[in-house]
Amino acid sequence: MPRIADLISHLEQIAPLAYQEDYDNCGLLTGNRQLECSGVVVCLDVIEAVVDEAIAKGFNLIVAHHPVIFKGLKKLTGSNYVERLLIKAIQHNIAIYAIHTNLDNIQDGVSGVLAQKLKLINTQVLLPKKGLLAKLVTFVPVDATQKVLDGIFASGAGSIGNYSECSYSVSGTGTFKPNNQANPVIGSANQLEKVAENRIEIIYPKHLEGRVVAALLAAHPYEVPAYDLIPLENKNMEVGSGFVGELEKSMSKEDFMAYLSKTLSLDCIRYTTAFQGEIKKVALCGGSGSFLLRNAIASKADVLITADFKYHDFFDAEDHILVCDIGHYESEIHTKELLVNVLTKKFTNIAVILSSIHTNPIGYYKL
Repeated sequence: MPRIADLISHLEQIAPLAYQEDYDNCGLLTGNRQLECSGVVVCLDVIEAVVDEAIAKGFNLIVAHHPVIFKGLKKLTGSNYVERLLIKAIQHNIAIYAIHTNLDNIQDGVSGVLAQKLKLINTQVLLPKKGLLAKLVTFVPVDATQKVLDGIFASGAGSIGNYSECSYSVSGTGTFKPNNQANPVIGSANQLEKVAENRIEIIYPKHLEGRVVAALLAAHPYEVPAYDLIPLENKNMEVGSGFVGELEKSMSKEDFMAYLSKTLSLDCIRYTTAFQGEIKKVALCGGSGSFLLRNAIASKADVLITADFKYHDFFDAEDHILVCDIGHYESEIHTKELLVNVLTKKFTNIAVILSSIHTNPIGYYKL
């Protein structure tokens, strides 16, 4: 049986913790990652009923989108639902794992699922993140270059968009003089050596830096390889907030909202009344996405689909764009199916179920 740590490792390969926002609290919130996993309950929100469900099933891992521990906890006395469910989870050896904005920020994550549901084409990240990339520069003897490159590529470096094994190299001459304590692969003590070398440069995700450096050191023939690690401010076009894409054909405002409602099974859409144009280009963000309004307008999107727009934020859209606030829960509910699919595809010998508990705290009164 896989350990809880094995499932966590798989989730973090797909949505690295390095991709979460600064304010967030993703990862293992409680529980022993070394225990064998007896089963998984997947939910959007952890409430007491979800913990009871896991206990009844005999499952010891809850994977949730929203972190139940978000603000600092100063005590655990059972005075509110968060404290009560944490106490119960700890008493029953149930681990709780949150995969929140790191899942929001990957291409096949929360917003990606919405884009697929709406059958958008020509999709791309709406607001790519900066500061997630770095560049490795090293110097390798010409005849060892390919071996070193292969080792570094295998560590996860050198991928740019739809391309892998990306690098740049230029030839030059390296010099060094070993001392009496050195054990050089090339050259002799106290003699200056000149070696034909390639300078190679490779971009990599910063969260893989330890693995990339280890691969370099393992593959490089020199006793002490020279290398530089350079942080980059480039945007990572594959990671970030929201999505923008296109419908296969334009729709009127009314037809689009009907399509949106039917496709996502919505009970309610809050929308801006000023916009009266056709809908072709669609921006969207699962969860709270009002901060993306300017980006959506700049992308020439006709509509922004998201949640948690405040009253005065609707005015900011003016007549430039249609804003459709479909509700926080409604914009993220399909995340549960995504997580079940991710886990069941990898782990076929444990039960992974969707929680049967409806956790949306908001209801809609119908006249």
